[in-house]
Amino acid sequence: MHAKYGARVEFFVVYVREAHALDGARPLGGADGNPLVEEPATLDERKRIAASCSGALDMAPMRMLIDDLDDTACKAYDAWPDRLFLVDVAGKLAFAGERGPRGFEPNELESAIVELLEPPGAGKRGEE
Repeated sequence: MHAKYGARVEFFVVYVREAHALDGARPLGGADGNPLVEEPATLDERKRIAASCSGALDMAPMRMLIDDLDDTACKAYDAWPDRLFLVDVAGKLAFAGERGPRGFEPNELESAIVELLEPPGAGKRGEE
């Protein structure tokens, strides 16, 4: 999706509270390639884990933002463990997907991007 729309849409990954920390409610460390991590106690630890996640999932084309240790962004957007959002150029929420993992539907985000970039009835340039 980034390759297809990256010239017209700025993509960010916001790293929030670790979903499968060893000391968390749903530890999965080591299973299915998940890293062995504990919930970070400092922002530097969270940044290190986020960088490792970004590299392991090949998110390099997208800029990663890191939520603070109070989980301010996560709480404000009800984003744990993961969620997709689209914000328009005016800063308004244009799409809010359901919470993951079951509600994590990239195809729904792509449909919202298409609708935002080319709203129905707008016609293509030069067709008027």
